Amino acid sequence: MSGTVLIIVVIVGALILLWVFLYFIPIGLWFQAQVSGVRISLLQLIIMRWRKVPPGVIVSAMIEGWKAGLELSRDELEAHYLAGGHVPKVVHALVSASKANIELTFKMATAIDLAGRDVFEAVQMSVNPKVIDTPPVTAVAKDGIQLIAKARVTVRANIKQLVGGAGEETVLARVGEGIVSSIGSAGTHKEVLENPDNISKVVLQKGLDAGTAFEILSIDIADIDIGRNIGAVLQMDQANADKNIAQAKAEERRAMAVALEQEMIAKAREARAKVIEAEVQVPLAMAEAFRSGNLGIMDYYRMKNIEADTTMRDSIAGGTGKRKDDGKIK
Repeated sequence: MSGTVLIIVVIVGALILLWVFLYFIPIGLWFQAQVSGVRISLLQLIIMRWRKVPPGVIVSAMIEGWKAGLELSRDELEAHYLAGGHVPKVVHALVSASKANIELTFKMATAIDLAGRDVFEAVQMSVNPKVIDTPPVTAVAKDGIQLIAKARVTVRANIKQLVGGAGEETVLARVGEGIVSSIGSAGTHKEVLENPDNISKVVLQKGLDAGTAFEILSIDIADIDIGRNIGAVLQMDQANADKNIAQAKAEERRAMAVALEQEMIAKAREARAKVIEAEVQVPLAMAEAFRSGNLGIMDYYRMKNIEADTTMRDSIAGGTGKRKDDGKIK
């Protein structure tokens, strides 16, 4: 029984040693590289393992490049992997660019990859342009009618501008700005509806793809809808504002008139008080005149007659006589 256990332990130990040996000395990868025509030594594969670079990734990339007619440097591939790049994507992009006659160097491809962009997708987009649908863009023509436009932008990747170039968001923003400017310069909304291709022509002439990672091939207006009558709404708002201002000014004038009226009433009351005060002084003045001999009894009676006559005239003037057609009171 103990002999059987010993044999099993020996076999397991031998398998583990064999796995460790093959892991650090990848004979299979070396043989695969030799068969494929890639010249790489077994020692270099062992050193890759010590550098924590997966030999399978580097060997596969070199085999793919060799079969596609590309000369790839092992050291450059290792350096790109250690820098955090995606070696398979870079090699795929180089092979695709070579087949499509697109100028793409290894240095440029690694720079694009390290910049965070998918270099293989960029090469594919250069061959097969991408269509980007813009969100609804709202603009107002000169006649005040609101239009809601949707556009389809066909772009392809600009390999030389991928590093440092603006992305899709910038392209969409510029296209939206161009659509707003084009619709806003139209005399009426009918002109835009009749010739929507004018928007595309105007927008394309502005060179909106400058400084971006894309080249705009075409801008097609997919749909235009009529929105609200913004001009009428603004006129109504302005009319309401003018009405409110006029009401406020009228209220101000009314308040000023009421204040003036109150002031006049106060002045009239003050004057009436002075008159009453003066009338109170009249009997005293007349008594003083009698005592001093300045006023005689006949003078007093004449004054009373004048006062009575004045009272009678006031009574007649305030009568209720009716006016006929000749304007006389009967």
